[in-house]
Amino acid sequence: MLIQKDQKKIRSVLENIYKPILSKKDIYYLKDEIIQLIKDFNKKNTKKKIIISEKTSLLICYGDTVYSNQKSSIKVFQNFFQKKLKKFFNTIHFLPFYPSSSDSGFAVKDHYKIEKRIGNWSDLKKISKFNNIMADVVINHSSARGLWFKNFLKRKKPGKDYFLTVDSKFNVSKVVRPRDHKLLKKIKIFDKSDYLWRTFSPDQIDLNFKNPSVLLRFIKIMIHLINNGITIFRLDAIAYLWKENGTKCINLRQTHEIIKLLRIISDHLNVETIIITETNLPEKENLSYFGKNDEANWIYNFSLPPLLIHAFLFENNTYLKKWSENLPARKLGNNYLNFIASHDGIGIRPTEGILNEKSLNNFLKRLKKNGSKFSYRKVQNKSKKVYEANITVFDALKKSDYDPQGKFFLERYVAAHSIMISFEGIPAIYFNSLFGKSNDEAKYVITGNNRDVNRYKWNYKNITKKLSDNKTKQSIFYHNIVNLLSIRRKQKAFHPSGIRHNINLGPKLFCFKRESIDKKQSIICITNLSSKNQNAKLSKSLSNYKDLLNSKTKFKNENLLTLRPFQTVWLSNI
Repeated sequence: MLIQKDQKKIRSVLENIYKPILSKKDIYYLKDEIIQLIKDFNKKNTKKKIIISEKTSLLICYGDTVYSNQKSSIKVFQNFFQKKLKKFFNTIHFLPFYPSSSDSGFAVKDHYKIEKRIGNWSDLKKISKFNNIMADVVINHSSARGLWFKNFLKRKKPGKDYFLTVDSKFNVSKVVRPRDHKLLKKIKIFDKSDYLWRTFSPDQIDLNFKNPSVLLRFIKIMIHLINNGITIFRLDAIAYLWKENGTKCINLRQTHEIIKLLRIISDHLNVETIIITETNLPEKENLSYFGKNDEANWIYNFSLPPLLIHAFLFENNTYLKKWSENLPARKLGNNYLNFIASHDGIGIRPTEGILNEKSLNNFLKRLKKNGSKFSYRKVQNKSKKVYEANITVFDALKKSDYDPQGKFFLERYVAAHSIMISFEGIPAIYFNSLFGKSNDEAKYVITGNNRDVNRYKWNYKNITKKLSDNKTKQSIFYHNIVNLLSIRRKQKAFHPSGIRHNINLGPKLFCFKRESIDKKQSIICITNLSSKNQNAKLSKSLSNYKDLLNSKTKFKNENLLTLRPFQTVWLSNI
């Protein structure tokens, strides 16, 4: 129920966003519209909660990640999920399933439809009865070939005044770029020359949130998604939402206020929802999206993938350990979403301020040797910097200067996942990572799109056949990864809210302690980052702990534990 205090909070946030732009009367009108949307929704929906526990793990995939010629791909995926994945995952992130003109779904043409070959809303709703469903709210931009932009050019609704145009006096010299194409496109429209803003590509035109109709539209889209079974929202590219003349046009105050508004709305709906901000940025900026526990519920732990991969490639935990020691403990209601791989590449911006220039250059050189492509962004002096490394995690970890033949490729891969899965927060695994997929060079040759090396789609019969044979690469990787998830689900100490304590065992071993909320269970997680045996000197009191991953693990001399190359132990007191 929205009491007077909550209504004032909504009005206050709207004033923080629109006070210089809208009249007091218009702000009150907008507030009333939002309140009515909340009331209308709650009349039709009973209370529903999302349960977060050690059993919470997330699968990242496309709606057509698994396909067959017989039926819509989301039904094919559901069949595969029921047989092979439902025991290990309770949350599914379906990447954009809307009709789209480019960027694998992120140039949305119509937010109210699902691409026909993928399926329909009822398919999605069926899956949501047994799993939490996460979907993208592609909020920063929309397709140049979509309904909104066509209407924008005709001054028709919906779409009229939806897109951001600026004049030649708008100062873009400080704008922080995530890409290296030309930002502005000159067009003659409505008898004047203006410039369209295109943060991500010429086909993705930025939306104009200075028009409150755009904000209202996305609130309605989110409610529409909830009505179709989605309860977790990934706010795509949210950091770039608001633009002001002469600023960096990233992380602006109004952007944070818009997230606060969406959080308030989310908190007052009968169906509990979770907001995740996708901000592939340096650590401090990324953390800012928690706000004062009044913005994102979860944030992507963007620094973890590059630092984890770096630690294994150079067999040294210096940067990973220092970062993890400084990472703030999550607060009540907040969580880190941990991952190594996603549909994009390995973000390099999150290493800014962590890896020094020499270490970063060595890291990029090693990734290039392992087959990485690179995507670049423009910086202010018109030079380019690497924005992300486009490579699968399998290829990224396959070989190192210490293991040039890739003798330990499997052990290294599983060890990296064991750290991610046991780390404070919620583990998210990209579908292709379950099967140790290497770069899809064939797709890259066809499209020339760097990111396509990591967006392989699986034929249902093919992947099912591979998994039926225990000797195939896909089966070996699958069983190793799901085994980690299976063990995690039974440990109270791996609850996302369980405390994490860092433990220093030297540069070759990465170690931390997880503790259950009730303090009854402790798990010491130790991983050998190197291709040689390493001795861990531990407290004698730990000699009675049992290794959850291998019952044969034995201590020497009560406090000495020898770990094989890239071995992980999860030592539990119960």
